[in-house]
Amino acid sequence: MLLEICCGSLDDAIEAEKGGADRVELCSALFLGGLTPSYGTIAEARRRLKIPVMVMVRPRGGGFCYSEAEFASMLRDTDAAVELGADGIVFGILDSNGAIDVERSRALCAKAARVQRVFHRAFDVTPDPLVALEQLIELRISRVLTSGQQPTVPEGSESIRDLITTAAGRIEVLPGGGINERNLAHVLQQTKCSQVHLTAFKTAQDTSVNRRPEVTFGGALYPPENSYQITNEALVARIKQALPG
Repeated sequence: MLLEICCGSLDDAIEAEKGGADRVELCSALFLGGLTPSYGTIAEARRRLKIPVMVMVRPRGGGFCYSEAEFASMLRDTDAAVELGADGIVFGILDSNGAIDVERSRALCAKAARVQRVFHRAFDVTPDPLVALEQLIELRISRVLTSGQQPTVPEGSESIRDLITTAAGRIEVLPGGGINERNLAHVLQQTKCSQVHLTAFKTAQDTSVNRRPEVTFGGALYPPENSYQITNEALVARIKQALPG
């Protein structure tokens, strides 16, 4: 049973490996669902980590139908990630109707021919998941990340099990979205999966802003500036221990 931890920073990835993660998905801006991490973050992750690093290639939040300029940046980001030694890239490209954009996906896969190619949860808003699955298989996608087209994996567990059965080993199906320490056993039982994808956070403190607590730097949500989320090594270890060998 393989454990993949979704990480929003280099420190997240380091803590995930310490906790026993088998693989990390490296992103920025997890609040937006994950965006492309920086060049430096990818380079340092690949230098410091021994486990596989999957790099998110997503230029913005708010859907998956991209402009010509955004797609051009995705191609360049893919080149950079591969050159820096990423073990795989994670992406999802849809057309304006929510179907997989096969031609753009094929072009991006060609850039990443030497590494794993993972289609992320954009899959969960496609109009027909079985059609989408066959398209991804035809594109030789290595793995699809999915919550079974539901808000969370526990809600979509039946669909995930059906996808795994339909895939029949032609593509890996990776359950991800809403999995936690409390529902992990239920997810494993219901989906019959061989790998899981999740976050495992704790709150860390940064006291450099404490002198001026009234000053904020974010958007309308105004999160506290003296704390942030970081992967919890101990939680990762507990989850890893709970997985079947």
